[in-house]
Amino acid sequence: MTATGRVGAEFTAAWRSFLRRRTAVFFTFFFPVLLILIFGVLVQTQPTGGGLFTEPAGYYVPGYLAVVVLFTPLSRIGSTVARHRDGNRFEKLATTPLSRTEWLLARTLVNVVIIGIASLLILGLVVLVTGAEVALSPALIPFIGIAVALFCGVGALLGSLADSTDGTIAASNTIALPLLFLSETFVPPDLLPTWFQPIVNLSPLTYFARGVRAVTNEASAAVWGRDLIVLCVLAVGFVALGAYALPRTD
Repeated sequence: MTATGRVGAEFTAAWRSFLRRRTAVFFTFFFPVLLILIFGVLVQTQPTGGGLFTEPAGYYVPGYLAVVVLFTPLSRIGSTVARHRDGNRFEKLATTPLSRTEWLLARTLVNVVIIGIASLLILGLVVLVTGAEVALSPALIPFIGIAVALFCGVGALLGSLADSTDGTIAASNTIALPLLFLSETFVPPDLLPTWFQPIVNLSPLTYFARGVRAVTNEASAAVWGRDLIVLCVLAVGFVALGAYALPRTD
């Protein structure tokens, strides 16, 4: 069997495993919907007022997408790696032609599909509920796919290095929560202390938020191209690190 065939077989198995876990399916799509209903309907944006949500509704589209792009890969890949490690499943994997890199690639592709579907749901709901003006561009596809791959790599690292599944989940939340609100998603940089604003550039999610915001505002590729390049470089690096960190049995 070729590498493509091995990845495809693992992708199919992982996809079916996800669909069988109805609770995981439900909350994967319900959590971002709940967030949109809270912020978009109950809190609402107030462009002419004061407070946190002072930007137009379209400004927060990257933040809503970031919820699934960030949390889902970190928790799903991280907990899966931790469970496989604790159950010695990587020892069984070593007896098959499927390499650790191919295993992580297949799992990453599953998350890209899942989060792609969730992103379509989020975009439609944001437009319907908040009235945000969102330009649907093909450029959104690479931003979402590459960001998902990046955080799958981070999740693989956490799952390999944490001492338990619970520890992996705790570490994922500890990393994800600050990134979600301090990466030009929901909080504009000018609301942060001056000394902290350059630190925002250290977050991979910042480049996702900037790029998606530019794309949904119909900006030219010259505006969002740099952000996509940075995401690509970071994704390659973290996926390579994540694959290398997966438990070894040789």
